Amino acid sequence: MTLPFEGCLIDQKNWIMAEITEEIKENESGLNFVEQYIKEDLEAGKNGGRLNTRFPPEPNGYLHIGHAKAIIMDFGAAEKFGGTCNLRFDDTNPQKEDTEYVEAIKRDIHWLGFDWGDRLYYASDYFPQLWDLAVRMIKEGKAYVDEQSSEEIARQKGTPTQPGQNSPYRDRPVEENLRLFEAMNRGEFEEGSMVLRAKIDMSSDNMHFRDPIMYRIIKTPHWRTGDTWKVYPMYDFAHGQSDYFEGVTHSICTLEFVPHRPLYEYFVKELADETYCPRQIEFNRLNLTYTVMSKRKLLQLVKEGLVRGWDDPRMPTLCGLRRRGYTPSAIKNFVNRIGYTKYEALNHIELLEHSVREDLNATATRVCAVQNPVKLILDNYPEDKTEVMLLDSNPEDPAAGKHEMPFSRELWIEREDFMENPPKKFFRMSPGNEVRLKGAYIVKCTGVDKDEDGNITAIHADVDFDTRNGLPGADRKVKGTLHWVNVPTAVKVEVRDYDRLFSVENPSAEEGDFRDLLNPDSLKIRENVMVEPWLAENAKVGDHFQFQRLGYYTVDPDSKDGHLVFNKTIGLRDTWAKEQKKG
Repeated sequence: MTLPFEGCLIDQKNWIMAEITEEIKENESGLNFVEQYIKEDLEAGKNGGRLNTRFPPEPNGYLHIGHAKAIIMDFGAAEKFGGTCNLRFDDTNPQKEDTEYVEAIKRDIHWLGFDWGDRLYYASDYFPQLWDLAVRMIKEGKAYVDEQSSEEIARQKGTPTQPGQNSPYRDRPVEENLRLFEAMNRGEFEEGSMVLRAKIDMSSDNMHFRDPIMYRIIKTPHWRTGDTWKVYPMYDFAHGQSDYFEGVTHSICTLEFVPHRPLYEYFVKELADETYCPRQIEFNRLNLTYTVMSKRKLLQLVKEGLVRGWDDPRMPTLCGLRRRGYTPSAIKNFVNRIGYTKYEALNHIELLEHSVREDLNATATRVCAVQNPVKLILDNYPEDKTEVMLLDSNPEDPAAGKHEMPFSRELWIEREDFMENPPKKFFRMSPGNEVRLKGAYIVKCTGVDKDEDGNITAIHADVDFDTRNGLPGADRKVKGTLHWVNVPTAVKVEVRDYDRLFSVENPSAEEGDFRDLLNPDSLKIRENVMVEPWLAENAKVGDHFQFQRLGYYTVDPDSKDGHLVFNKTIGLRDTWAKEQKKG
């Protein structure tokens, strides 16, 4: 368990006991602890019995699965209790922001199944009000302009066990602070030369109370406000006030903001009164094995070309997961499984994969694809004959029906499904052994063709014609069943097999350069995969399929007429569930 604060043992013990109490309440109510708080506030009539949450992303990158956990909480709680949820972009740093990110964030929220209606806001909407509040605080002696460098300010703040020292500019006259603050916004000073700080308490036990920075100089034009502003508010000053201006009642965020909460409340109380005041509640972040959640690191991977973009299917971004074939319902189920707590945890990617597999098993159409083809020749089957076999489109869904698949004398099967000298319990094809071709006949291997180097070029077999569905031998049992594709009608496609992006379980905990931990085998491209014609005729970008005996695959946007591209979403083997049974 990772505690979200530094404190004495008594404080930590009290915090842990409070967590146990919260978990008991959650088990009794069926609500997670955040929902329980909301329910209690609504029942108590706080804020007029009104519920308004918000999701406040910074438009400086694409959303990842960690943001999905916050989105599901923010929008989901509003839906559950009949409230509303705002989408507010925290656009307070024009140096890192882009409209590309704004539009991507909107797409991802809609993809997850949520909508903000007419409640789309920007922190920049409130720049005039925030400026007025800062000016008021200067006039009331609660803020001052500091000319120290960032390094000097950091040193002067002290340590958690040692009080800080007052800035030499802390007692500047109000008139001088006002004049300098206005000059900062006119662009008369260079970036980094001055900041506006709140005058609170340099000896506070909470380091965030030691005269935090409220505004800094940034001369980059803002993508919404242009050159109107040369100073921009810091998160701790802008966030709570933006919540207040919008009427937000519950500001739900992650655990790193626990020590920020007193400062959030300090600034909000400059505006709020007993009739309405936002409440900050914190929950644990979503940490996932074999990946990183730092937007800075993800941006680095993209800019350095170590992945194919923000939507690379190996990325934990929502657009990457979407392209890989993960579904909103699978992500929601995963988030519900891991839950919301007040202590950090590292979640196993196997549980996410289990949720995806579970979802696709119920919905994906079953088709045949052969990744490493070798020809199977049925010697006793007529050369000029073609039959149509009917295969179940999804045995989990009776309404899915069946689809047609041609069958003739020459078929493609997986090269790995044949061995000349098999070990015991090899139930696939071998000389003299019988297997069933899925949805068709039982066949018996009679021999192989080889090239001059001894490589197998074709496999020969005879068909037992009485074993087709509807005939007397259809129920005859054999131990192996192989998938296949008809050679004359097979369509060649490209398959991209994706594995985990990093080769270590917790790359964020490792020393050194995180890029050295990338999995060199995270992408393998197969260009000669043979699929049945029904799939080639019906597949559309974003569609999900189960390749029989191979895994779940999704049609990639790179697909063009005459060239289908499939991404491997997840394998068939449920490793997480298997490990759970062992435990």
